[in-house]
Amino acid sequence: MPKPSSPRRSRAPAREGSEFEEEVIQIDRVTRVVKGGRRLRFRATVVIGNRKGKVGVGIGKSVEVQGAIKKAVAQAKKSLIEVPIIGGTIPHRVNMKFKSAKMIIMPACPGTGIIAGGPLRKILELAGVKDVLSKVLGCKNRLSNSQAGIMALMELRTFPWLKKVAPVQPAAPAKVETAPGVKPLAPAAKPVAQSTKPVTKPVTSTVKPATPGTVTAKPVSAEKKPAPVVKKTN
Repeated sequence: MPKPSSPRRSRAPAREGSEFEEEVIQIDRVTRVVKGGRRLRFRATVVIGNRKGKVGVGIGKSVEVQGAIKKAVAQAKKSLIEVPIIGGTIPHRVNMKFKSAKMIIMPACPGTGIIAGGPLRKILELAGVKDVLSKVLGCKNRLSNSQAGIMALMELRTFPWLKKVAPVQPAAPAKVETAPGVKPLAPAAKPVAQSTKPVTKPVTSTVKPATPGTVTAKPVSAEKKPAPVVKKTN
């Protein structure tokens, strides 16, 4: 007797959305010499982060590109680090030298943005840093620069005096309770400020206008006339 058919059950669990974002830094073709010839594979360098202070870099190799990326993501999740972020930037300056890679990372004022290039920019973006200054002085190898960037972020330290203090809100004015049926007193009026300037009265002229038919006296000049010069005769 045939058995009743049962509905198929999916054994693969539903894949939940990951909190980390992935960015591929570089994909290279690498070869390895074996007895029968050369073996070709792909090497992927991937950085992951949640933009909240956690970031990691991983390297994976596989015959296929997708397999190499999956291995790199798995390794990056095992090597996550926490980056101290204060006010959208790093707490202090860092100088890092790893192999032939050299770089400087410095804090910046709000509104500066991420001044970086290459793999260091992707690492800082996924770490959650918003304002930072940086300069790569050594080689241009992306793998070495990404590893040096992670080592530089690991050197960051937090200081207690750099932590932000929550602003103190002013206390609300106290309410005065009054007995039922009694009106509250009106607020006292502000005193009117009296001006300290002296009061000057308008000056009125006492000279009366001349009437027709009268002779007005000419003003006498106050200038003195010179005395006549008298010549003496012998």
